[in-house]
Amino acid sequence: IRLCAGLLERAGAVLLVASRYPNHAQPLWGLPGGRPRNNELLEAALRREFREETGLDVAIERLLYVSESFDPQGDAHIVSFTFRVRANGEATLPPADAHVVDLAWVPRAELAGRIAVGAVREPLLAQLAGDERRYYTYADAGISIVFADAP
Repeated sequence: IRLCAGLLERAGAVLLVASRYPNHAQPLWGLPGGRPRNNELLEAALRREFREETGLDVAIERLLYVSESFDPQGDAHIVSFTFRVRANGEATLPPADAHVVDLAWVPRAELAGRIAVGAVREPLLAQLAGDERRYYTYADAGISIVFADAP
């Protein structure tokens, strides 16, 4: 599974979205982003996902890090590319979206309590703390995700 995500930060707060998955009772918070479609490059996928999830048109500044993990329950190999992005305007929740159900500007100090998935939370917090690594690995993602559009 290839994923892309964008870090948009303003005044010490990071834009997060809450996404619903069929195998989780509560939405999971994370950076805006998602999976590329067939024949879609990561850059195009990130711009599309950001627009769909937040209404914002982003410019990609640079690749921050790559994180890699395994979901032993779902037998999935997950590689996620996280980019720093910039955007003007205000984020808006998509109307009647079954996947993205909330968004919030979360202060850096509150990110650890909001993002439940360690393979998402830990590299983000490390980067924000000044860690210069560009590659993070997790033998176990610590979570299994079922996508609503999965066969």
